[in-house]
Amino acid sequence: MEPFVLGPPVQIAYAVPDACAAAAAWAAACGAGPFFVREHIPLVDVQVRGRPGTFDHSSAYGQWGSVMVELVQDHTVGPSPVRERFAPDESGLHHLAFLVDDLDDATARLGAAGHPLAMSAGTASGMRFHFVDAVATHGHMFELYEPTPQLRGFYAMVAGAADGWDGSDPVRML
Repeated sequence: MEPFVLGPPVQIAYAVPDACAAAAAWAAACGAGPFFVREHIPLVDVQVRGRPGTFDHSSAYGQWGSVMVELVQDHTVGPSPVRERFAPDESGLHHLAFLVDDLDDATARLGAAGHPLAMSAGTASGMRFHFVDAVATHGHMFELYEPTPQLRGFYAMVAGAADGWDGSDPVRML
């Protein structure tokens, strides 16, 4: 079997205590944005470390140069891939996100290379994603998802809003 290569990340994500406050701070300090905030993102079929679970989170999505930045506020009570590393009042790099052709194959190949599946879930619209634990070797999780038209459209919307953005209205609710 040939080695599995993820390719370049499409997103860098940080755990934050407050997604809206973090988005405003990132816009002011880094020029990233504008940020689009979605609160309590509905998920289905959540499995955390192989057990049924929940992942109640709000996220702010903005463009930072050529990469999307996601600021994840975890509201989950109980085990979650964010709480494994960060307390509710802590911030830090949580994951890099990658588009893969086949979610299950990529996850299996990363698992065979020593990176176990930390969480699997789907959105209400049917997009599945996985958090793969690469903390031991990379210091963060990998998020994997397939490039659906809906996902590509969301990435294009966030990048398009940043094109020529003048810094006004840095935090926008979805």
